[in-house]
Amino acid sequence: MATPLLAALLAAALLASPAAPAVSASDGTILRLTDGVSVNYNGNFAPASDSILFVSERNGSLNLYLSPVSSSRREALEAAAATLSPLLPWEPIALKDRPSLTPDGSRLVYVSTAVPAAEPRSSWAAVYSTELSTGRTRRLTPLGVADFSPAVSPSGEWTAAASPGAAGWSGEVEDLRTDIYVFRTADGSRRSLAIRDGGWPSWADETTVFFHRRDSDGWYGVYRAEISVTGDGVEAASVERITPPGFHAFTPAASPGARGLVAVATRRAGSDYRHIEVIDVSDDGKNAYFEVTRPVAPRVHHFNPFISPDGARVGYHRCRGRGNGDSPLLLENIKSPGSPDTFSLFRIDGSFPSFSHDGKKIAFVGLPGMYVVNSDGSGGRRKIFSGNAFSTSWDWKRNGVIYTSIGPDFASESTEVDVVAISLGDDDDETISMKKLTVGGENNAFPSPSPDGKWVVFRSGRSGNKNLYIINAEDGEAGGIRRLTEGPWSDTMCNWSPDGEWIAFASDRHDPGSGSFAIYTVHPNGTGLRRVVHSGDGGRTNHPWFSPDSKSLVFTSDYAAVSAEPVSNPHHYQPYGEIFTVDIDGSNIRRLTHNSFEDGTPSWTPYFLEPRDVGETLQASGRCAFQDCHWLNIQDDAQPEELIYGKSCRVESHVCH
Repeated sequence: MATPLLAALLAAALLASPAAPAVSASDGTILRLTDGVSVNYNGNFAPASDSILFVSERNGSLNLYLSPVSSSRREALEAAAATLSPLLPWEPIALKDRPSLTPDGSRLVYVSTAVPAAEPRSSWAAVYSTELSTGRTRRLTPLGVADFSPAVSPSGEWTAAASPGAAGWSGEVEDLRTDIYVFRTADGSRRSLAIRDGGWPSWADETTVFFHRRDSDGWYGVYRAEISVTGDGVEAASVERITPPGFHAFTPAASPGARGLVAVATRRAGSDYRHIEVIDVSDDGKNAYFEVTRPVAPRVHHFNPFISPDGARVGYHRCRGRGNGDSPLLLENIKSPGSPDTFSLFRIDGSFPSFSHDGKKIAFVGLPGMYVVNSDGSGGRRKIFSGNAFSTSWDWKRNGVIYTSIGPDFASESTEVDVVAISLGDDDDETISMKKLTVGGENNAFPSPSPDGKWVVFRSGRSGNKNLYIINAEDGEAGGIRRLTEGPWSDTMCNWSPDGEWIAFASDRHDPGSGSFAIYTVHPNGTGLRRVVHSGDGGRTNHPWFSPDSKSLVFTSDYAAVSAEPVSNPHHYQPYGEIFTVDIDGSNIRRLTHNSFEDGTPSWTPYFLEPRDVGETLQASGRCAFQDCHWLNIQDDAQPEELIYGKSCRVESHVCH
């Protein structure tokens, strides 16, 4: 099975720079805090400022780690390599995110998706506390509620978190509709709605919380709330906007040791990149802004700042770039419930992957471009089509024949898109031939061949609606065409079962035009239509693919909602995308992936691959090839209010002091 991570090889590393603005630019240095193994992000300093907490995907699963902070890059990497071990057990497989330690260092507070939500389209994200000496874990979030982005107060008595509350998730993929709740760190008691309409809280002291909010003017801004403890809990006595409109500011970080300073991530007019800045919000600071990352790395995204308790450093994560850390992977083995006893699970940096039927090759698309690679990573990737293609599937009988759709994706019924068969020839033959199987070009897409090699099912908009049709695998429409489904809705993303009995597809026939999709199956003769799985009203369940025994389907869905605030990550079209399996009778739904990124377009092969990473030599463009959230784009004529800028911090090595 292959699941692509659409974050396009974030390959993040944690770095630290100075928090204090009153430093000489000539003193600037930057220190990389992590060892270059896997993806490391969402850091936080330990209470004594001598260690760093962070999330890592090493060893095929998310876990939390504590690493010493050293004075040089070499010392940091050597210390990390010598001492790193996960703070939490590997089981159950789940997301673990946004770690904090209580001031005495005894308890770890974090987000986990370990416990399924009771209802579909509900987030599994909740805040937990684990005693590190005993492993005793307590859920701080009430059952039936989701919490994101927790922050522990300086005393350790209180934890603040962003939560949609009882309303739950309603399909947001940009700014979540969350409020900030505060509760006791010890047991989750005295939970109070402290701040309406806010996310990503950070404590400056025991009564001051910074947070972000997307205001009615469309801009993300950073706010400061003064809170008070009452007999009923915690409430905000005052709320003040700190950043003006005209640019985005979000994911704030404060610290008792950096009084009057708050670090933020920004997106400004004239830049496509996210950067870290420090704002002096003290009484005499005049809200001066100090650039941390743009002067040294203007064309790199920087995410989610955090400030050390002593106020000396501001940390953040960014893509570490090519040549820094692990070699790139073709396939990354992912730990998942049920594997490796029943199957091995991999992700690939690409879309619509599919295995050849002998398991030796993988086809995938790059949007644009279509590629074939050996599944053992040898030989490099081979581009077989340079235009825009989407979906891939291999002929069951004719070696080296791949079906795909060429033309624009996410297009109307009348858009010119055609199904083609691409023939690779023998291994020693570099010749590539292409044959168009459809005519007319009315959005013909998502081809899937029958196991006997005679037919191809695909979707087409030729009637004015997107329905399913079957054509001859070799001759295309010239050999005949038969309509399989009919109606004023969209039937799409079809897959023919290995036993030939069923065709699975995604459809909005339950609510045409709504954008909500469920998975259905039908016999190739058009009988036996049934709905297999639907995540709920407005839900999206897409891209079904049969298991080798035809008894199950793998698919991508919003069944578990989102697991983090989308603005804290690079761009994902569907940040809720996770991979699930279900039996074809609709029973036994099982979640396979747990992360805050978009996983999608899965496939399943009978060929067993050992559950280990498979390396590949990527071209230089393979790293850091992601974008900031598209919905943060700023119009060129946007005019921010006048800002006061302090002295920029020049980075010279790898922490700006």
